Amino acid sequence: MTFVYILSLLVFLVYLGRLSARICRRSLTEWMLTTFLLGAGSVILTGFVLSALYQTAHAPVWAVSVFITATVLGWLLQRAAWAGIERPKRFSVSLLIRERRHTAQRWFRSLSPYARFLFSSLFITLLVIGVTNLLLVLFTVPNEWDSMTGHLNRVMQYVQRGSMRHFGGTNWNIDTYPKSVCTLQIYTFLMTGHFENGFKFIHHLSYWIAPVAVFGIVQRIGQLTVREAETTDDRLVSQQRLAQRLLSQHRLSASFFCALAYALLPDFLMQAITTETDIVLTAYLSVLLYMLFSYRQSVAAGQADSRYLYLAGMAFGIAFGHKITFALLLPSVFVVMIYTVFWSDSLATSFNRTWRLGAAIVVGICLWTLPTGYLKNIEVFGHPIGPPTSLKHQSVERAGTLRNLLEQGSRNLVRYAYDHVNLDGIRNTAPGVELNRVMRRPLVVLEDKLHMRLDEETDFSIQPFAFDRRFVFYNANPYWGVFGFGLIFPLLLLVLTGIVRSTPHVFLGLAVALHFAALSYSAPYDPFKGRYFIETGLFGVTFLALLFLNPRTTVDVPKRPVWKGYVGLVTVLGCLSALLCVFLNIRAMPFGGTALDGKTYPSAFGAERAFQITIGRPDTYVPYKRFDELVPANATVALGTINDDFEYPLYGPKLSRRLITINPFEQGVQPIPPEADYLFFAKSVIKPQPGDVRLGTDTTIRQSMIVPAEDYYLRKLK
Repeated sequence: MTFVYILSLLVFLVYLGRLSARICRRSLTEWMLTTFLLGAGSVILTGFVLSALYQTAHAPVWAVSVFITATVLGWLLQRAAWAGIERPKRFSVSLLIRERRHTAQRWFRSLSPYARFLFSSLFITLLVIGVTNLLLVLFTVPNEWDSMTGHLNRVMQYVQRGSMRHFGGTNWNIDTYPKSVCTLQIYTFLMTGHFENGFKFIHHLSYWIAPVAVFGIVQRIGQLTVREAETTDDRLVSQQRLAQRLLSQHRLSASFFCALAYALLPDFLMQAITTETDIVLTAYLSVLLYMLFSYRQSVAAGQADSRYLYLAGMAFGIAFGHKITFALLLPSVFVVMIYTVFWSDSLATSFNRTWRLGAAIVVGICLWTLPTGYLKNIEVFGHPIGPPTSLKHQSVERAGTLRNLLEQGSRNLVRYAYDHVNLDGIRNTAPGVELNRVMRRPLVVLEDKLHMRLDEETDFSIQPFAFDRRFVFYNANPYWGVFGFGLIFPLLLLVLTGIVRSTPHVFLGLAVALHFAALSYSAPYDPFKGRYFIETGLFGVTFLALLFLNPRTTVDVPKRPVWKGYVGLVTVLGCLSALLCVFLNIRAMPFGGTALDGKTYPSAFGAERAFQITIGRPDTYVPYKRFDELVPANATVALGTINDDFEYPLYGPKLSRRLITINPFEQGVQPIPPEADYLFFAKSVIKPQPGDVRLGTDTTIRQSMIVPAEDYYLRKLK
């Protein structure tokens, strides 16, 4: 049956492509993004319905149902796209791909030797990383902390229970986290014959979708730049047409450069092989921004196309239903909407656009946001995010008074700015650490002279700030690296100070500033926050387009050797940092080796499963390995664990054990169910008794652990 399900998945993808070709304009970028949006929306809605019917674990039902949902959604979007216009002809995607390939070849041949060097470096780097990451996705086990405690743990619970209904898990994320991403993970897991790495499909796909969207966004920005510069003077028309042809080449250069650079940003790149949820939110956000800028471009071309507003509303609802942190992006998205939708010469026109977009957003929220779990959280915990404990730990409530929030949030703003000025990736090596320390020395001196107390004040911090972050923090969660502090931030400052003029980038710069501030003031400082800035980077990377679109900053000119040399150096260092991020990532090292923490790591392809899956908490390796040796693969196990415990590894190599929580978050220990064969528990939860097997938590490395493991025991019940 596995072959049949895989075939069903492939046919579904083809079907989505055919539906999208009748919704979008004749654009390869737009077709890919529409296919992604339609596919995600269809699977999520299907998952909600199947959960209500207790059919979450039934692969045959999934295989058929997604086609029904996609057909209905596709039909509705087609009618919305065709409203008021002549019915468009469906285009050939294969022919469009061939045309775009020829266009790309002509563009590359027309490049100067300097530009060809830049793009060759970027393309080759991405090719090497792309192949490596695909192999890591297919042949290595997931091992991210949040997935081991919450994300993947709850997906397996939903599969075992046949529904995504609230049940009371050990970790607060199990019940409080929005469930839309679970539908996507369950679908690919079931359609690939219970292939564990099917859980990573939506995350790895998102890694490729976001750069495609960046490419399209920059294309639209370039087209808007042309419109703003157009003239009606007949004497200048011929010159303008020549300039537009040249600008078309520059637009392609800008689009490719931004897309490639974003694909190589360390924080974005590191999530490509994981099951972290931020990268999926980034993909949804990228589609939303593309639709907004495409609408603005259609208005500038004199043919306002409302289909982009409807698709933007759909993307908005899916993004908000994916993760509550999308709320922190709302000010930034609103600023972009001002430029792309609300801004017009007529109040009536603005109102007409606004109500269309607003109606689409309301529909999107009703379909993809409200059913995802926020309403249930309000019912159970009295808050859409979750219980008071999680709010006090991870959100603004931890700051206490408003005055303290403003003071500590301002410190966080500076802390995160400092964290961005690092040679991420490169400092995974010993020479890179020394180079990074020398480069940052003036910043450390400046902080000391200004008495900002960034590392001394700790009351609004999950982990204290440090100028030299621990290796485990920056290895797993870097920021933007050299592309960020070397190019993106300088170009952003040039735009916001008016030295470089670009209307779209003024609004994008405000979006960057607003999201940066939102992350700083909304939650305590966390050295793992690098992963949250991938959405900020989506706005920020568009500033690299100015290297080809703006006459003051362009590198596509015969002169400017110093500026071109600097951009070339940053590009090469950016490529090097991306390669080192991938090949020296201790959680999934392709070839193995000794890291800066002094430990030797085997190749992720050949590492023992128990070792690889507990690599984030090495003190749990011994007890979890013994658990696998002692407990049969199909056993039912009651869990007396705590919020921070890794539960996902306990399902076993074939994910065949049934796990039952008996210590749900903040509800106290429940009776052991009669169907349980074994009891796995922490000594802090249940008192051991004679006959229990102590599994042997490694206490020798306790001091080096961020969160030390519990003392685990196993009790045979039958």
